[in-house]
Amino acid sequence: MNKQLFPELQENLGYFFNDPVLLKNALIHSSFANENGKIGLVSNERLEFLGDSLLGTAVALLIYEKCPGLSEGKMTKLRAELVCEKSLASLAEDLNIGSFLLLGRGEESGGGRRRPSILSDAFEAVLAAVYLDGGFEPVKSLVNKIFITRVDNPGEIISDYKTMLQELVQVKSGFSLKYDLIDEHGPDHDKMFTVSVALNGKTIGTGTGRSKKSAEQEAAKVAVTNFSTYNN
Repeated sequence: MNKQLFPELQENLGYFFNDPVLLKNALIHSSFANENGKIGLVSNERLEFLGDSLLGTAVALLIYEKCPGLSEGKMTKLRAELVCEKSLASLAEDLNIGSFLLLGRGEESGGGRRRPSILSDAFEAVLAAVYLDGGFEPVKSLVNKIFITRVDNPGEIISDYKTMLQELVQVKSGFSLKYDLIDEHGPDHDKMFTVSVALNGKTIGTGTGRSKKSAEQEAAKVAVTNFSTYNN
């Protein structure tokens, strides 16, 4: 077991890397890589891409094994709630991933260590690093350990309003949703996004957040709350 790099984080994960450089790569934000381009650093974005797929598969297996009474639709909704940005950011905070992130100066000064989008992406990247180091079994074990209480207590999970809205729309034939980015302002390290969601071309909700994903969730939340008004 190699604990030379980020020993506390490896302890928190309950997984000890054979090649801890993989873990280091998972913690390199694009802002840090860009500022240190001359030394050839690579950001965690490719690992995040891989980790997103691994996470979806591992969570689907957990739900399938632990929730035999759930229908396909409810399984899909539960998985979406478990892997949404807010949920992953909360888990990353529990593991203290933010303390180990390698950030550029702008992100550092702008509170990037606690930014939900950065934390959720880093969580996925760390899972990918675990997979590349030890295969799928340790990924599955880690996901089971982290998510089991949330699967056992689904009422405690933060709702995925985009999925909820989609389910409301699907029961009506001829209805379609479209999300549009209508505003983006602020410096790179502290941007705010505003997104609208339209039902058959009519805006039914608008939301603002520090990432496009969170803004979409806020817009969908407004739309879910007022859906009956637009459905009449």
